[in-house]
Amino acid sequence: MEPQTAKTAELVAAGQRRYVPNYAPKEMILDRGEGARVWDTDGNEYVDLGTGISVTSLGHGDPELARALSEQAGRLWHTSNLYFVEPAVRLAEELCEASFAERVFFCNSGAEANEAAIKLARKHASLRHGPEKREIVTFRNGFHGRTLATVTATAQPKYHEGFEPLPGGFRYCGYNDAAALDDAIGDRTCAVLVEPVQGEGGVVPAGSGFLAAIAERCRAHDALLMLDEIQSGLARTGRLFAYQWEEGLVPDVVTLAKALGGGLPIGAMLVGPRAAETFQPGSHGSTFGGNPVVAAVARVVLRRMRSAELLANVERQGERLRKRLTALHNTIGIIAEVRGKGLMLGAVLRGEWAGRAGDLVEACRRHGVLVLQAGPDVLRFLPPLNVTDEELDDGMDRFEAALTEAVNAGLC
Repeated sequence: MEPQTAKTAELVAAGQRRYVPNYAPKEMILDRGEGARVWDTDGNEYVDLGTGISVTSLGHGDPELARALSEQAGRLWHTSNLYFVEPAVRLAEELCEASFAERVFFCNSGAEANEAAIKLARKHASLRHGPEKREIVTFRNGFHGRTLATVTATAQPKYHEGFEPLPGGFRYCGYNDAAALDDAIGDRTCAVLVEPVQGEGGVVPAGSGFLAAIAERCRAHDALLMLDEIQSGLARTGRLFAYQWEEGLVPDVVTLAKALGGGLPIGAMLVGPRAAETFQPGSHGSTFGGNPVVAAVARVVLRRMRSAELLANVERQGERLRKRLTALHNTIGIIAEVRGKGLMLGAVLRGEWAGRAGDLVEACRRHGVLVLQAGPDVLRFLPPLNVTDEELDDGMDRFEAALTEAVNAGLC
């Protein structure tokens, strides 16, 4: 790799000095991107197999997205929700047409979409039941956001420490543990919030029948079934929504964000008929939600992600990526298993490599490929959904070189 220039060192130092230190960015300055590749200010090229954590899912610098942004930016940037704007109205129509939903609420992020879903569930219960029915069930190792309510919904104690007292009214259950559902979901339950594929929790898909079992209990107790598709949705697994792998499943709420804006900030809560009229004027809001520039770009994203061609590419490239990772398991031997769906895959580390995912992510960066971790034991792969054979092969060649060097150098 090219050495760090004085400009890069200056910018890194300024960021470390001025940012609130809740992140630990790599000591590099990304400068531009095209497709599945990005370049830093020192001229180093990287194959991006993380897409900003499933955000730039059509790659970097997509010309159609850039045109949509430019055209709308030349017309109108912002109005607030005191007025209708065509891009947001059209996007809402298209999201409903593509899903189970009757109505959509727009916001700016996944955490905000889940915050809206939590409020919707409790408001819905308040209109139908007494005050005792306010409990929301979530699942251990899930992840739903960083607001005080969504971090509480995230059933991982490491995210709670230091932020107590946490809001009440959440109950936690084991993921993929159907036998535990009867104890967790009861008369006090107003909703269940669950990821069809746990992302931050290690790329763990719901087992066959697990979501259906949750849906059955929700119906029995008049609770809303709310699916967090912020990372797994919008074609990431080879279906427009990951829950569609469970045949016949119809949720009451789905939350989206990340990929919907193609790199611009947007969140959306899709609501089915049971709860579509719950929010009334004054119930909830978002100053920037439904921003016309972002909505114009999101319309292009949604159209592209609904295409049979893109969905077929996700399944084909997902299988190619899985085969490469499985082959590395057989040759290098530090990968215990590969799990996930489509282009949302996790390589689980084995033996003495467990707990060293962060070290391997850094080794990959030095070899010019950007991958993610999902906890200390899992390397996470979220390539662009339109990734080409050449881009994926190049990225995996670099990944293999990084792992081989790490093993030979005895990184652990």
